[in-house]
Order: sequence, then C-alpha cells, then structure tokens
Amino acid sequence: MSREVTLQDIKSYQAAYQAVPGGAAVKRTVMNNGINAASEDTAVKAKLNRAFSLELDTGTVSNQKKSGRCWLFSTLNTIRHDVAKQINLKDFEFSENYLSFWDRFEKANAFYEHILATAIEPADSRIVTWLLEMPDDDGGQWDNAAALIKKYGAVPKAVMPETFNSENTAEFSQVLGLKLRHDAVNLRRLVQNEAPASKITQTKQKMLSEVYRMCTYTFGEVPATFTFTYRDDNKKYHRENDLTPQLFAQKYITRDLGDYVVLINSPDKPVNRLYTLPMEDNVIGGQHVTFLNVDLATFKALTIQQLKAGETIWFGNDVLQQMNRQEGLLDSKLYKRAELFGIDLSLSKADRLTYREAVVSHAMTLTGVDLVDDQPTKWKVENSWGDKNGEKGYFVMSDDWFDNFVYHTVINKKFLTPAQQKMLTVTPTELTPWDSMA
Repeated sequence: MSREVTLQDIKSYQAAYQAVPGGAAVKRTVMNNGINAASEDTAVKAKLNRAFSLELDTGTVSNQKKSGRCWLFSTLNTIRHDVAKQINLKDFEFSENYLSFWDRFEKANAFYEHILATAIEPADSRIVTWLLEMPDDDGGQWDNAAALIKKYGAVPKAVMPETFNSENTAEFSQVLGLKLRHDAVNLRRLVQNEAPASKITQTKQKMLSEVYRMCTYTFGEVPATFTFTYRDDNKKYHRENDLTPQLFAQKYITRDLGDYVVLINSPDKPVNRLYTLPMEDNVIGGQHVTFLNVDLATFKALTIQQLKAGETIWFGNDVLQQMNRQEGLLDSKLYKRAELFGIDLSLSKADRLTYREAVVSHAMTLTGVDLVDDQPTKWKVENSWGDKNGEKGYFVMSDDWFDNFVYHTVINKKFLTPAQQKMLTVTPTELTPWDSMA
C-alpha cells in the first residue's frame, strides 16, 4: 500500500536539513551561483592542460549551429582531414547540407515503410508510438552517414552551402513531423481498409514527392553535376569540371567506409556480441546500423591503436554529463554535486544505461591522446560547435570521462583480432528502437 507524506515527516526532514553543519552557507552559495558553479572543482583545469603526446594534424573546426547533425559533422570531420592533406587545403570542408537533404528525405521513406509494416498495430502500441514521437529528426548514427555517402556521394561545402534551415532545423522538423503524422493516418487507413497494393504505392510515391519538394525549398537543390574550384595552401589554383557527387566521393574519399565497424562499450548487455538497430537505418536497402559490444579495455586499446596509425576517430558520447562548454572541459569529477548536496549520486555505467540516466547525446572526433607509460591520461577532441567553445573549438577530455561517458567508437576492422573479426560475420542480435544505444 502506498504511504502518504505526513506533516510529521516534513518536520523530521526540516530538522535533518537544519542539523547539517554549514548548510546555510551552502544554500546561499547554490542559490546565488547555481549548482555547477558552486560545485566545480577548479583543480580539473590544471589537470586537463592541452599538451598531448600523440596529436594528429587537423584544421579549423566546423559548426553545426542549431542542429542535431553532430553525427554527420563528425563523420565528415574524420574524412575531410584526409582530403585536406590530399589536395593541400588544410581547412577543406564537405557540404553537410547536401547530405542533410538526403538524410531527411530517406528518413521519410523509412518512416512510411515502417508505418505500413505496423499498420495493423494499435496506434498506442509501443512501436507505433515510438515511430510517431519523432518521425524524422536530424539526429543519427555513423552507419547512417556511411549509408548516405555510399548512395549519394559527397560535395564540397561551396557547392551546396548551409542555409538558414540547415543551421536551424527546428522549424523544418516541426512541419515535416506534422506532414509525416498526417500521412501516417492515411497510410494506416489504406492498409486497414485493405486497399490494393497499387493504390498504397501510388499514395506513398505522391507523399515522397511532396517531401522532396519540402527538402528542396528548405535546403536548396541538390547538384547533379558541379565544378570544383579552389586555391590550395600554396595559392595554386585548381579546377575540375563535370563532377558528380558520386565521382567526387570516389576520387577524394580514400577511406573505404565498409572497412569500419562501430564498437560500443555497453556493459548493460553481453559483450563480444554483434547487435543491430534496424529501425535506426535511414536508407532502406543501405548500410545497417550495427554495433560490436566489447569490454572497456578492448574498446580503449583499439581506439588508441587507430590514433597511433594516424586516423581520427568518430565517437558517440554523452556530452551533457560533466562538461564545461565554454572552456571545453570534460571530466567525470568536474562538478562535485554529490559532495555539494551531501548525497550519494553514484551509478555504474551499466546502471546509468539501464535506468535511462545515460544517453548517446552527441558525436565528436578524437584527434589526439596523451599517453604516460603507454596509458592514456587525457584525449584531444574536435567538436562541431564552432571556434568560440574550448580552445578554438577543441575540447580536452579526461581518461576517466572516456571510461564513463564514451559509448561508441568507429574503428577500422583491420585493427580487430581474428576472433573479433569473426564476430562480425554472425547474425546480429536485434535491439529495440528504444535501447540505450539508439
């Protein structure tokens, strides 16, 4: 039986609060300065100095502005530095807008397919509710970006630059979400009324045509062919005519995206097992979202190995935890909130994932690490929040923060052991769309 809070309970809580030594001073500090400022450990700044024993050469950071495209920016950041070296243009940047266009369009198609597949389910079933809660947003996974590049190629930023809407996605997400929910009503009714397959296909095609028009109005027309012109860092002029996005990607993206696998450290589920999230696939018939779950030691060792080989690394993390955004600091003990309030706030990584405290909220790029006796102490991180945060956009992350709040890294399969590579050949375990790794 549930027990109510009594007035006597309240009196005992008040007495316990008043008995805390220095409680009044703490109250004033928190009320006047906020929780983070009152609990910040200033010693962390000295610990997270910006000297790294291994540091890859990179350029100016990109800026996703007010959008959720970190996964796409991070993917392009991991490969744009390779292109920059190839063409001697340090600050080369791909068009994120070009791939954003195709991402939103392909997600609409995937949404329609999932709605049709679940049309006989009740509208308040968990799977249909999940589909309708966020039918087409701008978040994503590394595999989503790889699928887009494989199908649509890539273009330089100058060929399809950012628009107001690509940098501020809220308005488009709102109107597109409304359209897709409207369309879901009609598609579900067609299936439930046993409409002919040809009628359903015709209706869906009309809906997709409308989405394409919406994307074009919002992000601009996607180029079929283009001319690539630039002056390299030696001021030499270059010009290439009649390129397609696919040809451009084939010529300049030297990494084979099929050679990479997303490793996860998700201790809430069995390790050394391959998982998949089919409902997260943005391109129907394209690359699937898959993860190989490994223990923390393996996770970290393979990450360091790839950095030593000179490759930057896409990684998924919970950046909202223990972060000083302005100074670009990430440390598990940056804010001592438990000490401030005199309470126990400890949770294991597995418990944080299981009980929804943890979320893969952001993707960034690892570009360096500081090794002492071959053990990492801190990591250099390229973010996509512009150059006004951190040190010209670069963050520094403690190794303890890596252990606690890094969940995904994208690693070349060649660094895996034969046993680990064999794990990639088995049928993956399917995760629910609301899994902690989604």
